[in-house]
Formats: sequence, C-alpha cells, structure tokens
Amino acid sequence: MSVLQKTKPSNEQMAKFIGKDVLDIAQFTKEELDTICQTAAYYEEALDAKKILHDMEGKIMASLFFEPSTRTRLSFEAAMLRLGGSVITVSEAAGAQTSSAAKGETLHDAIKVIDLYCDVIVCRSPIKGSRFESSAAADIPVVNGGDGAGQHPTQALLDLYTIYKEKGSIDGLTYALIGDLKNGRTVHSLIDAVSMYDIKKVILASPQELMMPEDIVANIRAKGIEIEECHDLNYAAQNADVLYMTRIQRERFQDPETYEKVKDLFVMDNSHVKMFREGAIVLHPLPRVNEIAVEVDEYSGAAYFRQAGNGVPARMAILALVTGSVK
Repeated sequence: MSVLQKTKPSNEQMAKFIGKDVLDIAQFTKEELDTICQTAAYYEEALDAKKILHDMEGKIMASLFFEPSTRTRLSFEAAMLRLGGSVITVSEAAGAQTSSAAKGETLHDAIKVIDLYCDVIVCRSPIKGSRFESSAAADIPVVNGGDGAGQHPTQALLDLYTIYKEKGSIDGLTYALIGDLKNGRTVHSLIDAVSMYDIKKVILASPQELMMPEDIVANIRAKGIEIEECHDLNYAAQNADVLYMTRIQRERFQDPETYEKVKDLFVMDNSHVKMFREGAIVLHPLPRVNEIAVEVDEYSGAAYFRQAGNGVPARMAILALVTGSVK
C-alpha cells in the first residue's frame, strides 16, 4: 500500500479477521497489516469529524491488565467507548490482587469464566507466552495487550500506522531500534512487522547486555532483511529514517547492579538531532524515563506523542475487525 487509504475495508478484507485472536505480528500477512492501518485511518477520519459511532453498540470488552499499564489500557478502553461499546475491567499488579488471582485461580480458568461475560478480551500479563494460554481458554477473540518480554502486537500496529502517517510509506526506509532490545516486547513485534515490507535495513543499537534475542535476529535475516547490530547511538542517529527509542526496562532486571550499569548508556538529546537525516522521525512506545531529553520534543520529527494518540484509532480498528463490527 503506497498510500494509506481512508476508506471502509471491503467485506472480503474484513472476513479475514472476524473471530480471530491478535496474539503476535507474525500471524498477519502484509495485506492484513495494511487493512488494519486502512481501518484505523477510516475511524480517525470519523473521529476528526466528531461522528458518534455505534459500530460496537451492545458489545462488551473485558479489559484485563495484570501488569501496570496506562496508554495501552486507556487507549483500548477509549477505543471501545468511541465505538459505542462498553468495558468491564480487572486491573491489578502482583502483590496487590483484588480478584481471582489472589485466590490462586489460574489464568486459564479466569479466561474461561470471563469469556462468558463479554464479546472480546484484551489481556496484559507479566508472563511471557501467556497469550497462548489466554487464547486456548477463550472462544471469543483475545487481543494480547503485552505478555512479559514476549510480544506487543497492537503497539506494533499503531507504530505502523504512525509511520504511514508521518512518512507516507513503510517501504524504502532504514529503521533503527534503540535501547533495551532484549526485554522490549514492542521492538520484538515491530521488527516482525517492518520485515514484511520492502525496507532498506534495520539497525539494532543497544548496550551489549541488551541486544536483540538471537532467534529474532536469525528469523529476520532469513527473510533477506539486512540487519546491522551496534552499540553506538550516534551511528543509529546518523543512518536511520525512523528512530525507535525504548527505555531500559528496570522491572525486567533481576540484578539491580546490571540495571544501574546500563540505564544511562543510550540517551538522545539535541546533539543527536543535529545528526539526523532530513525528515527522520523519532518514535517511542512510552513511558520515557530519561532516554529522550525533553529538549528533543521541540524537533518537528519527534512523533512519540502523536504516536500515542494513534493508539485509539488503531485499537478501534482491531476491536471492530475481530468482532466483525466495522459499519
């Protein structure tokens, strides 16, 4: 798709999604990724026109967040409400459970019950691979809102949508994924997504201790995508069209000393902005800690807050497509 369409997807396009789970990016084809972006643009145009939507009127989304979340949870809930649907919520963290988790109930059993209460489930868990357990337990569509250091497919989908809006195309660009590439589920999903397009190259820039897992790198190289691995933020800043910054994820470290050693190694500031290629954009899944200086916000290509806003139409598209509700 060279130009992002803003039209309602065809019945043929929609039929490929109805009743499906959204567990990871690898499950999709390039054409399906483009359909999601097209549907997001369709809904964003409706939101910009202040239309009141009823596409999911009478439907309920269960919002299950067993790990802290702000943007993902709120954008999913806002998306469902914008579509005219309703939301039921469980939001808790380990050590502060208020529901079945405190009683020792398994995720599988909890999902089996919640499946009876709603039309679609969005679930975030701190456990890598929990997306498969949720999917196996439910008959209705399950959307993975992030599973530990595993995958975060809906973040990658809104990232693709953002790149389309900011750059006009996914193709022909060099991407730099920067920071905590070992634990960052957002970059695990994004590299899968961009590898389906005709991109130039991916630069993986990280501290030595936080390199992209070898199996992911091998899988992308097997697709014929050129990958450069480095430990130099300056190199990434000079050679990419899309710079995707990530925070060093303190909660994934068992050893506090290792975190302290690496937490300040990759910090972008205006000295890097001066190195950028013309038209380069900076993305970040947020929250940021200190890896992008506030001064960078003034750069016209600093798109991370616009990116966060794109989460609502992108997740509207996902919810409406898997429930067959696009009207």
